[in-house]
Amino acid sequence: MTSVDTIATTEQTSLDGKEGWRRLSPRMLLVHPVQEAIRLLPAIAGLIFASLQGGRHGYWGLLAGAVAMGLGILRYFTTSYRITATHVQVRRGFFRRRVLTVPRDRVRTVDVSAHLLHRLLGLARVTVGTGQTDKRNEGVKLDGVGAAAAENLHRELLHHTAAPATAATAEAGPEKADPEIELARLDPAWVRYGPFTLSGLVAIGVLVAFGQRFVNEGHVNVTQIGVVRRGIDQLSSVPLPLAILEVFATTVVFVAIASTVGYVLAFWGFRLTRHPSGTLHVRRGLITTRSTTIEERRLRGVEVSEPLLLRTVRGARVLGIATGLRVGRGAERGGSLLLPPAPRAEADRVAALVLGDSAAITAPLTPHGPRARRRRYTRALLFASLIVVAGVLLGWSGRLPWWAVVASLALLPIAVLLAADRSASLGHAIADGALISRYGSVVRRRAILRTDAVIGWNIRETFFQRRAGLATLVATTAGGNQRYPVLDVPADEALRLARAAVPGLLEQFVVAE
Repeated sequence: MTSVDTIATTEQTSLDGKEGWRRLSPRMLLVHPVQEAIRLLPAIAGLIFASLQGGRHGYWGLLAGAVAMGLGILRYFTTSYRITATHVQVRRGFFRRRVLTVPRDRVRTVDVSAHLLHRLLGLARVTVGTGQTDKRNEGVKLDGVGAAAAENLHRELLHHTAAPATAATAEAGPEKADPEIELARLDPAWVRYGPFTLSGLVAIGVLVAFGQRFVNEGHVNVTQIGVVRRGIDQLSSVPLPLAILEVFATTVVFVAIASTVGYVLAFWGFRLTRHPSGTLHVRRGLITTRSTTIEERRLRGVEVSEPLLLRTVRGARVLGIATGLRVGRGAERGGSLLLPPAPRAEADRVAALVLGDSAAITAPLTPHGPRARRRRYTRALLFASLIVVAGVLLGWSGRLPWWAVVASLALLPIAVLLAADRSASLGHAIADGALISRYGSVVRRRAILRTDAVIGWNIRETFFQRRAGLATLVATTAGGNQRYPVLDVPADEALRLARAAVPGLLEQFVVAE
């Protein structure tokens, strides 16, 4: 059975038989089997461990490993692709044959990445994106193209060179690159911001998931493992508050180390450049390298993001608001990252260079007033008070130790500090043709959205907002998260702001009194 998935709304052209179709690099025969084996590693390890525990040889695990490697080899022989003057097409599948087609005029991003095995063998993975966020229609992947061919494809598809790549030119090596203007480069001193990114929490999640799968597949009793047993004995020998403190301190140290290592692996060699053809290039990565290109004509603005811990050391990162970039996967995976965690001054400088003007970066913001501030304190203290009251009731009934009830009182001053920070973060402005909105505390965001990119407005008023005379103005756009709010602004100011940002857009929906 053959199925055709067209990743666009335009009509697919007919296939020219076998003309122009070519396979991935044969060096991928050394990579695909390893990738499949790694993907199934928890199941394979579990089968081997279960077999050995039952007094049998680990044949089932070895057989599963052989099957995984066979699937990797089969993937190579069933995948082919071609680049025509109008389309990028990929054929794959053995039992279910599929042809994925991306019209070249719908190509929005071309990401070139290479993990360690790829780099050792001179290969790369090319992901051609159409900007659609649907998981089925996010683009096509060529996993196993020669590094030179990958650079040629990257240049051809985004810089719109005249002739499509051929099998000969694809392996001949990249053409001479046009000069690029460097906007930013990683300073090794920025590694000090790594522990404050909390990316190490992802590593903990991965280890926990891997361990859980290994335990389930192999029916392992983790309490019988020496290190785990000693850890449990140590925690059991000390009072509960001290045990909690030990676990917390150990977790903090591990997260800090893992976050620093993750920062180096993800961002080492980072470089942001501007190409004369009108594109921004981001290159980064130590073991796994990644190269992302963003067309500036699709750039709708930038966002300066300051997570709470990063803000305590005066750090920030810069994200692009652009059409054609995947969302919902995080800035790094989606390709919108323009600057990794770095000094705040550097983030402002890069944001200004990307926008082409610093006026929107340095513009003073209008605060949202005492009513918005009072709303922040009310919500924070109400939530903290409910937890404290619940703790007191549980303590009174004997279901919660009194030291935990006393500890819950610390939530009240924390709520006050959080409310003060959230109210101080609120602000908005219109400067240099851009709508600027700042909000958030755990992650403070300053979104700078071009007013000509605003395609609609949403004005929301909850029951409590109406009583306070406040509203949330949401600017909708085709790029980034597609919704950028101005939180808890006075209702009359929301209307004035919408009219000033995009004159005439709101009038057709407002009924004059």
